[in-house]
Amino acid sequence: MPVLIGTSGWQYRDWRGGLYPAGVAQCRWLEHYASHYLTVENNNSFYRLPTAETFAGWRARTPPDFVMAIKASRYLSHVRRLRDPAEPIARLLGAAAALGPKLGPVLLQLPPTLRAAPALLDACLTEFRRTRLPGCQRVRVVVEPRHDSWWTEEVRQVLAAHDAALCWADRLGRPVTPLWVTTGWGYLRFHEGTADPWPSYGKRDLESWAERVCQAWPAGADVYVYFNNDPGGAAVVDSVTFAALARDTGLTVTRTPPAGSVPLTTAIPTW
Repeated sequence: MPVLIGTSGWQYRDWRGGLYPAGVAQCRWLEHYASHYLTVENNNSFYRLPTAETFAGWRARTPPDFVMAIKASRYLSHVRRLRDPAEPIARLLGAAAALGPKLGPVLLQLPPTLRAAPALLDACLTEFRRTRLPGCQRVRVVVEPRHDSWWTEEVRQVLAAHDAALCWADRLGRPVTPLWVTTGWGYLRFHEGTADPWPSYGKRDLESWAERVCQAWPAGADVYVYFNNDPGGAAVVDSVTFAALARDTGLTVTRTPPAGSVPLTTAIPTW
């Protein structure tokens, strides 16, 4: 599988006039998105777990090759803070299983106030590994810690032991995590760039990341790359630029909109 490139979510009103032409009804945005991208990271599942019927509907509305990564519920990561993970994991995967072969990695994003707890992480990842989906599919898990205390060899070994990926993350053009490779596949998130207009990324930063991906994993490894800098359509434009730069390094990438076909709209900071 080549490098899979997409965005974090697809339903953004300010993408109308950019990715979504005026004539495309909002109820058809997923279909339009999936015609231009092979993958999306679904963040809605973090705030409210969709029903199995909703997941099944997304499966029916997308092409056969489409892949949807999902963000684990905040009930598991932020409320229980990884404690007693069996029930929330079973509920999450029980619903997401309706995606069938279109289910991609599960992103476990930890709260920035959660200090390192390797034993809790180990128990949580163990629960994910115990849960097999129909067809004996084992879900891939990627972990995004956001407290510096997590950057220890013990944590790295826990991830590797469970074949879980450390989420590589960028903010303001710099890595905010160690660049550990803990499994044979990778996951990279772009949160906010420094270029104009905000929150876009500059070509040099994206080129550096394409080179890092090329050097870290062998050809053919699955590497999921999602742009989370959605305001003004920056995520869409940057994904197209990154795809071109990744090809220049020799990587094979999945489909993105044609270069120059998606303009930036007005980006307004939300902080």
